[in-house]
Amino acid sequence: MPGRHFLFVPGPTNVPERVARAMVVPMEDHRSPKFPELTLPLFEGVRKIYKSKDAQIFLFPSSGTGAWESAFTNTLSPGDKVLMSRFGQFSHLWIDMAQRLGFEVQILEEEWGTGVKPEKIEEALRADKSHTIKAVCATHNETATGVASDIGAVRKAMDAAGHPALLFVDAVSSLGSLDFRQDEWGVDLGVSGSQKGLMLPAGMGVLSASQKALAASKTATSKRCYFDFDDMIKQNANGYFPYTPPLPLLYGLRESLAMIEEEGLENIFARHSRLAGGVRAAVKAWGLSPCAKEPKWYSDTVTAIVVPPQFNAVDVISTAYNRYNMSLGAGLSQVAGKVFRIGHLGDLNELMVAGALAGAEMAMADVGIPVTLGSGVGAAQAFWRSSASTQAKAA
Repeated sequence: MPGRHFLFVPGPTNVPERVARAMVVPMEDHRSPKFPELTLPLFEGVRKIYKSKDAQIFLFPSSGTGAWESAFTNTLSPGDKVLMSRFGQFSHLWIDMAQRLGFEVQILEEEWGTGVKPEKIEEALRADKSHTIKAVCATHNETATGVASDIGAVRKAMDAAGHPALLFVDAVSSLGSLDFRQDEWGVDLGVSGSQKGLMLPAGMGVLSASQKALAASKTATSKRCYFDFDDMIKQNANGYFPYTPPLPLLYGLRESLAMIEEEGLENIFARHSRLAGGVRAAVKAWGLSPCAKEPKWYSDTVTAIVVPPQFNAVDVISTAYNRYNMSLGAGLSQVAGKVFRIGHLGDLNELMVAGALAGAEMAMADVGIPVTLGSGVGAAQAFWRSSASTQAKAA
């Protein structure tokens, strides 16, 4: 099909051309004396995105799932109890991993379309008088439903309960796109991946570990090898890795960090908020609703859109792909066939998102969903023009 494919799933995201070019490098000796010139600045650059002064940064050749596993196995022991909220497919998969690794999981079931409830976290921790819960796991941004949770409020709940548990946070679809404050929020393990806000191909698991987490790793007895903290720390200190690193991704990360530095984190967050606001304006103009139940749950990186009950969202997705050369995110598990998702994170601007809205609008009309062509795009345009005017006046 002629023209460029429109990729609007919530990950992998579009790779900027300058990042793609930066990854086209000849292979080199990853144990050469010059190799640390590439790697050592990367750890500091990623640490800035986590907004931490002293977190240990790990870059694993893996997806974010590998970073999940590393966080668990390096800081917990078999049979340890963890407290986890389930409100979407990815929070569910994190729970599934914890169970399969041999941890006891206390699950807080939440309605899909909502997120982590800090008050329930506090209640569970207050009830844990003997401190058997060793970790609280919170998904910052649930990609399946387009829900963002308040991690700062989770930390306040833990502190109010006076509980010493570690705080694990899944930041896979939030890091580099939504504000993340590791030190301020007392996050002990921040899990992410390369293929979302970092604007890289998939293949790099990113993990930040607080000093408290590193101390816990000294006594944790879970088996680990590939994802062992100690092996990485010893080699990373000098700019090397305990095994072959994903060389092109490291060069790409250097370029993406440069782009993030040029735009500025706060500007990136504001851009994502504006783009998301336009998408939500379009959804309202279509007469539809996001999967997120209330504005407080709205994600600025992905919107899951509920189709009318007599329609199947799979038909919208397949029509968009086959007729308009555009990829939309599918509904997963409990919301399969009920929603389609528009990812609006990474290297995007208003005109790119307007194209996604136009494609989604046409695909919905093609399958019979009663939307007025131009309504969503027009609403998004009005929102962006209005917010741009406000931004200009403030400047």
